[in-house]
Amino acid sequence: MKKLSQQAALITGGSRGIGAAIAKRLAREGADVALTYQHAEEKAEAVVRQIRNEGVKALAIRADSADPEAVMKAVDRTQAELGRLNILVNNAGIGMYKPIAEFTVGDFDRIMSVNVRAVFAASHAALKYLGKGGRIIHIGSCQAERMPGPGGSLYAMSKSALVGLTKGMARDLGPRGITVNIIHPGPVDTDMNPADGPSAGYQRSLMAIPEYGSGEDIAAMAAYLAGPESGYITGAGFTVDGGTNA
Repeated sequence: MKKLSQQAALITGGSRGIGAAIAKRLAREGADVALTYQHAEEKAEAVVRQIRNEGVKALAIRADSADPEAVMKAVDRTQAELGRLNILVNNAGIGMYKPIAEFTVGDFDRIMSVNVRAVFAASHAALKYLGKGGRIIHIGSCQAERMPGPGGSLYAMSKSALVGLTKGMARDLGPRGITVNIIHPGPVDTDMNPADGPSAGYQRSLMAIPEYGSGEDIAAMAAYLAGPESGYITGAGFTVDGGTNA
């Protein structure tokens, strides 16, 4: 019996990168998996096909994380089509980097709507379905803990906000047997931050292990937090960053 058999998970932003790696890892552990995407339909459907090859159910849902109604409907659809919801991974996020003087109020609203409000909306909607043993996992950033250079003020702020949300939710939901934790990835080789990108050399210079991580590194931590061994862990943050913040 795989450790997530008879479980169903929703991963927001699951068509590529870290989200896709988490979706596939939870499927390998036996979970049925729904994932959201905004534009990358072909990539989302490719992930769904790979998940189904594990012998579990899979579902791709188009949902713009900037639209809270779309996010909440994705949660409801997961419950309706998979028959349950046990695990929510709030992975969808965007990054913006430029000097603070160049940011606009519109930039502020955009990054907060996707990186913070969508997390609240999905989590709030999921509470109708999550029971004892339920898991909520937020994907933060090592930059929530330390910003090593200029340009990342709004991104760091949005991910730092998730730390407070994690701790508060853990207090509220602990009596219901639901855990809430956050993972802080460091530089991970994705479309958003490729290991051969223009800033890759600088990012490696910050690491204790001077190598980019993979989506699977983050997925391994997510699988642990989603599983039965982590039942006494809540309100906690887990930094997986190759020692970037060491």
